[in-house]
Amino acid sequence: MAIWQREATLEQLNQRSADCMVGHLGIRFIALNDDSLEAVMPVDQRTTQPFGLLHGGAPAVLAETLGSMAGYLCTCGEQQVVGLEINANHLRSAREGEVRGVCRALHLGRSHQVWQIEIFDRQQRLCCISRLTTSVIMAKPEQR
Repeated sequence: MAIWQREATLEQLNQRSADCMVGHLGIRFIALNDDSLEAVMPVDQRTTQPFGLLHGGAPAVLAETLGSMAGYLCTCGEQQVVGLEINANHLRSAREGEVRGVCRALHLGRSHQVWQIEIFDRQQRLCCISRLTTSVIMAKPEQR
């Protein structure tokens, strides 16, 4: 049974994310499963540090993007999701290709959510594991 409360297509998720940091970094949603959301991010000049490795902040952006969008999809009506805390453990570096993030819920409560995001390199090796805590809030009238 799917955890999502809102209906959305991958095309809609990608279109909504095109004109912000998500689009600037080339992050693309690639799978919306019953209990997980997946996206890829290129390892290129936008996401690497000066020594050619994937910048440590880039997987955090990918994780925050996945967890926030998944969190939003688990709300309804005028509810919105904002990030409260994120951590990321970098386990392996990536130098080329793209990385793939897989986001799954650890806790879906009325007022907060906890998401686990695993990020893999192109050889499907775990590069980073992240946890994002979000708060579910009501949208202010000017945000609707």
